[in-house]
Amino acid sequence: MIDRVVRLLKSSLYAMALTGAGISTESGIPDYRSKGLGLWEKYNPAEAASISSLMSNPKSFFNFNIPRWSKYLDVKPNINHRVLAALEKAGYIQGVITQNIDNLHFKAGSKNLFEVHGHLRTASCINCGERYNFTEIVQQFSNGVNPPICNKCKALVRPDVVLFGDPMCDDYYRALEQVKRCDLLIVAGSSLQVYPVAQLPLYSQKFVIINKESTPLDEKAEIVIHDTAGKVFKAIAEKLDIDFNNIL
Repeated sequence: MIDRVVRLLKSSLYAMALTGAGISTESGIPDYRSKGLGLWEKYNPAEAASISSLMSNPKSFFNFNIPRWSKYLDVKPNINHRVLAALEKAGYIQGVITQNIDNLHFKAGSKNLFEVHGHLRTASCINCGERYNFTEIVQQFSNGVNPPICNKCKALVRPDVVLFGDPMCDDYYRALEQVKRCDLLIVAGSSLQVYPVAQLPLYSQKFVIINKESTPLDEKAEIVIHDTAGKVFKAIAEKLDIDFNNIL
């Protein structure tokens, strides 16, 4: 299977990667839908991470989300993020599309990066649009200010992430145009259950799925590998003789 993926990468003219929460579990960040372990098996996403919960009960929203999101600030990229950055640098892929908000592709050095659910580097006032570093609202929260407020107009400040019920951000539409150009899309660590991102592979000429569990698109994929992303990407990097240890 690995040899087939390597051959596809070598012959591809325009390849991209699409990643989900499963590639960050090796950095200690839990995913959302793994059986028995996924975050949304324990909590209702409509209550925990939706625009309606933010607007109706912002204090409860931040009580749940800021402690878990703030942990991402010190998390380091793992082998998956490093290999994908190295594949881009070597020209085997043209960039990375990610559903993750954890900043790990950014930290790993991916350049052509499409964060289709936003990211946890910045936050914005819902009234005047004033931008803040995400660390500033974490600091407000730590100082007992809940919900975080704008220094200019005193309105609510929210992280620049796509919540359930939010419209998709611009990166999604840019990513869609990228995938339409793809002759190969490597899908890694995604359950492909969150729409509209789950449909992106269907716009590529061919796609490969690397995920521990089955996905709704397995039958349409060129290759399916049910294994941990780290094991697969390490093998791919070795086959292509790519140094991913010094990519940061």
